[in-house]
Amino acid sequence: MQVNKLTTHIVSTPEPHVGGMYWIFLCLETKCGIEGVGEVYSASFHPEVLVKAIEDVFGRYLKGHDPHHVERLYRECYSSGFTQRPDLTMMGVLSGLEIACWDIVGKSANKPIYELIG
Repeated sequence: MQVNKLTTHIVSTPEPHVGGMYWIFLCLETKCGIEGVGEVYSASFHPEVLVKAIEDVFGRYLKGHDPHHVERLYRECYSSGFTQRPDLTMMGVLSGLEIACWDIVGKSANKPIYELIG
């Protein structure tokens, strides 16, 4: 199984922006058609900037890879910084992609994630 497609959707909340001004929902799709959904909170940057970061991380570390290998994705993203201490933006982007990977894993196994994690 390989992840081959990413789509993003920016959602803004109405004033007074309870819970934050913007949220970015992302959808990953595998070659076999299974979709997984994740979300990234956008507070520090304009959401269009964060979408570019999501697309960059997806292209470098996830596209063409098996979504079951969440640990590999985490290690490669975490180790991508010069000091191996990525900034919070990278961790936010990684979290959204990881959520979507787990969604795909659960759907492919036809089980809830809590049963797969233990």
